[in-house]
Amino acid sequence: MTVFLLEVGTEELPASFLGDAILQWRSRIPQSLEAYSLTSTTVEVYGTPRRLAVLITGLPSQQPDREEEIKGPPAQAAFKDGKPTPAATGFAKKQGVDIAAFDIRPTDKGDFVFVKKSIAGRPVAEILTELVPQWISGLEGKRLMRWGDGDMRFSRPIRWLVALLDDVVLPIELVNGHQTITSDRISWGHRVLHPQPVSIPQATDYVNTLRNAAVIVDPTERTQIIHTQVEAAAHKAGGSTVFYPDLLAEVTNLVEYPTAVVGKFEPEFLQLPTEVITEVMVTHQRYFPVFTGTESKELLPNFITVANGDPHKSDIIAVGNERVIRARLADGKFFYQADLAKPLESYLPQLEKVTFQEELGSVRTKIDRIVTIANYISSQLQLEAQQTQKIQRAALLCKADLVSQMVYEFPELQGIMGEKYALASGEDAEVANAIVQHYLPTGAGDSLPTTLTSQIVGLADRLDTLVSIFGLGLIPTGSSDPFALRRAANAVINITWAANLPINLANLLTQITADFAAKYHKDPQTLTAALAEFFLQRIRTLLQDEKLDYDLVNAVLGENDPEYTERALEDLLDVRDRALYLQQIRNDGTLDKIYETVNRSTRLAAQGDLDQQQLEPTNLIQTQLFQKSSEESFHNALVELVPSTQKAKETRNYQLLITGLAEIAPTVARFFDGEDSVLVMDLNPDIKRNRLYLLGLLRNHARVLADFGAIVKNL
Repeated sequence: MTVFLLEVGTEELPASFLGDAILQWRSRIPQSLEAYSLTSTTVEVYGTPRRLAVLITGLPSQQPDREEEIKGPPAQAAFKDGKPTPAATGFAKKQGVDIAAFDIRPTDKGDFVFVKKSIAGRPVAEILTELVPQWISGLEGKRLMRWGDGDMRFSRPIRWLVALLDDVVLPIELVNGHQTITSDRISWGHRVLHPQPVSIPQATDYVNTLRNAAVIVDPTERTQIIHTQVEAAAHKAGGSTVFYPDLLAEVTNLVEYPTAVVGKFEPEFLQLPTEVITEVMVTHQRYFPVFTGTESKELLPNFITVANGDPHKSDIIAVGNERVIRARLADGKFFYQADLAKPLESYLPQLEKVTFQEELGSVRTKIDRIVTIANYISSQLQLEAQQTQKIQRAALLCKADLVSQMVYEFPELQGIMGEKYALASGEDAEVANAIVQHYLPTGAGDSLPTTLTSQIVGLADRLDTLVSIFGLGLIPTGSSDPFALRRAANAVINITWAANLPINLANLLTQITADFAAKYHKDPQTLTAALAEFFLQRIRTLLQDEKLDYDLVNAVLGENDPEYTERALEDLLDVRDRALYLQQIRNDGTLDKIYETVNRSTRLAAQGDLDQQQLEPTNLIQTQLFQKSSEESFHNALVELVPSTQKAKETRNYQLLITGLAEIAPTVARFFDGEDSVLVMDLNPDIKRNRLYLLGLLRNHARVLADFGAIVKNL
């Protein structure tokens, strides 16, 4: 078996591109090999700031031979009076076979000529020569560049190319204008620690050869080295650190030979909020902060940076980094003190100069809308006056810190600084907390706001954005969602579910769109309908993300059934509970016990005209028309079922309904089959209608939970 090595040497690659490129090659290279029927034992993708490489083991020396069937001309065109026509001889010549090898077979378009050809496998070297340029040019990324006078595009200029098939150089050329990069076995070591060319004897020597040149090509190994060194350095400094995943990944892709270096700064800077210091370290300087080992996790006046230079010069590296962070923290201290010089509320007028969206006006105008929407939600929930006042105050101040000097310099601290400044201004603690929490969640998997004030302000903020942007016609299409409207709608639903807020989203949308439509002269009904459909799509997606079966999600949301779609938006908690409960009774087998009864009744009831809201058989069913005792038993069971169904609707305890349906199932089975069964579609129209009403009532009770017609049996 053969081992193949490809290394693309470059100028320093951005860390983000390197991480993405490694993931792309890990996925695409095995797929491209498979497309050529090439198997392999392993495909290892490596990368450092100056190189991207793949090492493939267990390759065959050539493709396996294969048989290929080729369809030729129609039989009528290939033969005339039993003799081959020019079409037949031309096809035979093209395929390199005798006419005697033709196989005539029928198809849906008539008889056609077929031939089978044995195709010898191509040498793997030949195939790799074709694939390698595709692997390189196929990489995607932001801001790919051109260099020299060529049209080649890559994240950074390509400087060398290593291509070894075992110990033989595989000849590959990358042409870029007047420059041609030719493959070789020559790579390059660390720019500082081993700035000389490196000859790789054979493909399997790659990792160790580069290691001897002070380059750790395996990003997983570099991550482990960084983790171990940083942890040890923090312990030596008298504390511990936090391994922020994004920071660890970025640092891994910024170094070829990592060395953890401890630096320090003046303790006076610890008077700054912890978030400010860690933001400077982690986001701006790519340092690991050092905390005390206690539960309070207080910051120590130290940091750890991962250097890519000479380990023996760590002291010099530390001094340089200390100089940089000292300046950044001094700026932060100045901004913080300047911001604290006036109360948070005084920043509101400055928001008039900050544009939210050109047609929608300033952030200050948006705040007024958020306050209004927050009041709508508070009214729906019938909150006490004191709670409502906190919500109004938090809504008013939720964006005020955007024009503070600290947030202007460090935008990532929005909300965080707002909370600090609100507390310093004497605002209520719950109001201050809502300023930071109303931004939650910031993405998938993020924590949710924990207080009622922050939850309602967060909902109001997102609902304003959704209605306003939809109102301008800027609706997300495909993967394009510049205003993150999908994320905003997901947050509205997730906050409501997590906090169990009994919000009528349909009414809220009607209120908010009416305000928007009146100001911007839009059709409120059209806007509300578009938003309703958008939210229904998000509900469907979120329920399926919870691993709920697709048909059960369809059953609670309805398929072209306005009753279910309206119900879902009127009560988000109810649609969630019904979907989860359906999945539960499917998993424990309860659904199977009632499925046939309800589904059969639902199908037949569709031939009747009973209103789907009707549950009460009294004054509807004509008992004098009963001909079999099974009809009377069915009717009596429906009468007994009504209180359970009503209570299930009121309390969302759908176990009451399912227990009732399970108890009625044997009675309905006797109604359909057996000695006491009836013919539903009786010739007498009154008897037929009466029996369809019985089935319609059962269907309606089941519809309180879901549309059983949408549920697939034994999924």
